[in-house]
Amino acid sequence: MFWEKKLGNWVDSIRENTALPLRVELWNGQKLDFGQHAPQVTVKVPDASALSYLLTPSLYNLGRAYVEGKIEVEGRISEIIAISNALAAQTLKPEGKFSRIVRSFNHSKEKDEEAIHFHYDVSNEFYATWLDENMVYSCAYFENGDEDLGTAQLKKIDHILNKIQVKSGDTLLDIGCGWGALAMRAAQKYDAKCVGITLSQNQFELAKERVARAGLADRVEIRLEDYRDVTGTFDRITSVGMFEHVGSKNLPMYFSRIRSLLKDDGMAMNHGITTTDINNGETPYGGGEFIEKYVFPHGELLHIGAVLRYMQEGGLEALDVENLRRHYAKTCATWADNFETHAERIKPLVDAKRFRVWRVYLAGCAYAFAQDWISLYQVVCTKAGRDASALPWSRRYMYGD
Repeated sequence: MFWEKKLGNWVDSIRENTALPLRVELWNGQKLDFGQHAPQVTVKVPDASALSYLLTPSLYNLGRAYVEGKIEVEGRISEIIAISNALAAQTLKPEGKFSRIVRSFNHSKEKDEEAIHFHYDVSNEFYATWLDENMVYSCAYFENGDEDLGTAQLKKIDHILNKIQVKSGDTLLDIGCGWGALAMRAAQKYDAKCVGITLSQNQFELAKERVARAGLADRVEIRLEDYRDVTGTFDRITSVGMFEHVGSKNLPMYFSRIRSLLKDDGMAMNHGITTTDINNGETPYGGGEFIEKYVFPHGELLHIGAVLRYMQEGGLEALDVENLRRHYAKTCATWADNFETHAERIKPLVDAKRFRVWRVYLAGCAYAFAQDWISLYQVVCTKAGRDASALPWSRRYMYGD
């Protein structure tokens, strides 16, 4: 049959270039091994119609086949991701449709709210199962590399608050506050008066509950609000894992908005994911396409150079830029391990498709950060042109005594 010859030629071409610990089991009982040793990953193909996903193994096609139940995959998720990438790299051309293509979306309050609901309003219990105890859903900071996740997340929050020199009595706006951990920490440890905003109903409700339970209602206000609707001015502003949802066309406006909300002597921090492609292309081999469809609708990643340009256009001066790519690779790998460890607790919380989406997504992100496809930058900024004489002369202040 035609498909048998095509499949055989494809397997042979892979074997000629690399030995993969992969086995493909067909519906007719045939087993195809891609290496000489025992397979670490097994792909089960239930019928001939699913072969098209394998023969054009973009990360989108392979991910789609898995999450839609077209194929079954056995093995450790980290090995599944690595082998999927190897298949894509060996089969697909590095240019054209499966390259690091550039896409842009039109963002509005309504579309952004829909995208946030799609990603964050799964259930609070779902996220609590694999995040740390404070439910911090952003890159941790492993100061020494051996911290547990909860410790590293608190160190990340303190690292941010130290960088922007939060002090007693400061007003702080946290744009995209998640479940409230940063705002609560700023109030508890630094005696700041905080406002946290989110578009997620689930986050809003639990964050308010956590604030009340901690006795911080007099110092922390959680709002269900779009950043475009915030009024007033603040001494300090943080944006953690938020600007990825803003869109490239809106970034100058976004940073201009932060500038308008910042007091003249204030400081802000933007902490977010960037692409490492200088042309602002998404992750290669269709990885970005998978994320757009199944995980983060309308998300856009820009190169740090573009981010800094738009920040300047918005009237902000970057004072300090730190790359935490390695930290996010470790964070995502830890999340993926937690997800695997607690899989049986997670499965009843979501349908089978969403379980598979998140299983692939977390491990895939760990791989993407490790491969330098994407990165994470913290940028400290102030209003452009301000008198800088009061600012520290070195970075020593960020690290305590």
